[in-house]
Amino acid sequence: MSFTFKAIDHIQLAAPKGSEEEARNFFIKVLGFKELEKPENLKKRGGVWFGFANYQVHIGIESPFSPAKKAHPAFEVENIHLLKEHLRNNNITFSEDDNLPGAERFYMDDPFGNRLEFLEWK
Repeated sequence: MSFTFKAIDHIQLAAPKGSEEEARNFFIKVLGFKELEKPENLKKRGGVWFGFANYQVHIGIESPFSPAKKAHPAFEVENIHLLKEHLRNNNITFSEDDNLPGAERFYMDDPFGNRLEFLEWK
């Protein structure tokens, strides 16, 4: 083969129409991501983009909307116990899972019901 995969450029999660502010509250205020400017020609589609380190999460508007209950992104976290404490302090529920050897992880839903995984390798 003459091509090489380099990285994942972004992940996209779906959200219902008009949910951009709720997405901002969650991804910026709760998770600490930064909002990224969408290209002008894509703004009319709605949605909002976020980033952290070299990664991007795009929230796209989908109608009719149906959350992803099984498919999900997994975010590797440093000091996952501090993230869990932060979520508890913000009354956000999550479900711990010990089925992946060598990892501490948990699942939670974004405000739209999309499944998110967070893990820290031991």
